[in-house]
Amino acid sequence: MTTALAAQTNSFLAALVLLTGFGMLVQKRIYGLIHIFTWQGLFLSVNTAIVGYVANRHHLYISSVLTLALKVVLLPYILHVLIHRLRIRKEVETVVNIPMTMLIGIALVIFSYHLMAPVRELSTLITRSTLAVAMATVMIGLLMMITRRHAVSQIIGFLAMENGLFFAATSATYGMPLVVELGVALDILIAAFIFGIFFFQINTAFDSLNVEQMARLKEGD
Repeated sequence: MTTALAAQTNSFLAALVLLTGFGMLVQKRIYGLIHIFTWQGLFLSVNTAIVGYVANRHHLYISSVLTLALKVVLLPYILHVLIHRLRIRKEVETVVNIPMTMLIGIALVIFSYHLMAPVRELSTLITRSTLAVAMATVMIGLLMMITRRHAVSQIIGFLAMENGLFFAATSATYGMPLVVELGVALDILIAAFIFGIFFFQINTAFDSLNVEQMARLKEGD
């Protein structure tokens, strides 16, 4: 694979990652949300392997396999089990309507391109064109956490933010040291289990995972 082809493939996968970010913003069904998150993890995994090949950074192959195992297989499986056990069937409610959320998302993408423009000019890496997309993915994940009322969808937003940070690390420096990436992967896995336990406890105590309802209960106290 030539450098030019690798750069084009990298940009194409970055566009798909960004597209899945917007897909999660507009998705109202919880299962659909998990499926789009899975696709985002797959695009990240493939992109990491391509960057590892072009940059001759062998540790990125391990990162790619870890991303595939964690974000395409394990985390979606845990989320599916969680939703099945908690019997969540309703559509995900949003604080802001979907068209307004999309407009805010587009504004965040424009802001990200403006913010990362100086960094892009200074960088000589083939992945420099995707820095703004990585930053936009982080912000869209944060926007999703803010605008969703259901705790599970907020966690998926948090995981999407982590995807954006991982993508930013790959784009800006060809990835973090392997030890750091292994530590982050382990942290995410442990966090997923802890979130699962908390969700069961919260659902048992409040009979709902809607954060707005929980806030009203707190005000009632």
